[in-house]
Amino acid sequence: MSVENIKTDKELKGAYLTGERPLFHGKKLHIEQTIFNDGESPLKESRDIVLENSSFQWKYPLWYSKNIEARDCTWLEMARSGVWYTDHIRIEDTLIEAPKNFRRCHDVTLDNVYLANAAETFWNCEGIKLAHVRARGDYFGMNSTNITIDDFKLVGNYAFDGAKNMEVHNARMLSKDAFWNSENVTVYDSVIHGEYLGWNSKNLTFINCTIESLQGLCYIENLKMINCTLLNTTLAFEYSKGINAQINGRIKSVMNPSEGRIQADEIETLILDPEKIDPAETEIICPTVGEKLDKAPEA
Repeated sequence: MSVENIKTDKELKGAYLTGERPLFHGKKLHIEQTIFNDGESPLKESRDIVLENSSFQWKYPLWYSKNIEARDCTWLEMARSGVWYTDHIRIEDTLIEAPKNFRRCHDVTLDNVYLANAAETFWNCEGIKLAHVRARGDYFGMNSTNITIDDFKLVGNYAFDGAKNMEVHNARMLSKDAFWNSENVTVYDSVIHGEYLGWNSKNLTFINCTIESLQGLCYIENLKMINCTLLNTTLAFEYSKGINAQINGRIKSVMNPSEGRIQADEIETLILDPEKIDPAETEIICPTVGEKLDKAPEA
């Protein structure tokens, strides 16, 4: 069932609910202006629920639920681990302060949502759609699949570790170790600041992106970069193969790419160590190369 077509036959308005599982197994409920105060799992095992102008203030509000729509709602900090094992949920115009949200869920849509404490959020989920989302917290999106994102801002390290089948548009991310161990990820029109970007990933593509990274874009299999800018990016591309990188402007330093093609206007320092890689396997197209080294400088 699509959440846009949820049919409810019972209304609950202006309630103040306490205690454990007050609406356990609730079905076809339209809930408005309601506070779920202390007490765990208020809507566990619920089905076909519409929530408006309501707040969750304690743990585990939506577990093992299906067909949920929430608008203009609030998850307070203690509503942690809020949505687990839940399928077909859409949340709009909502503030979520609670961490560890969205685990092992399917078909999750967030539109205009602020995740103020998004630590360990969106783990092992499938079918995620995020639009106009702001988030702060480490380990966002771990091991999730089939993800589409547009207009996204994140402050938090280790984002999207192990993510698969992902498309990102118009993002701004301050994130160390983003996209590690990921597969089939394409990022468009985005800005990413963070060390060690993309290690151990496969089929990673950046289009019209601006990136700043220390020792980023390394250990990647099939890396594509189209019309990208690398600001203050050092020791890039180490042991990456299948590189097809078209970089505007300068790359501060490139170190030991395994195989592929790197095009840039300038490379300040190019390190190709024949004891580590075969320099002939990587085509360097660059009119201005400053320092050329066959060994990495001593740390």
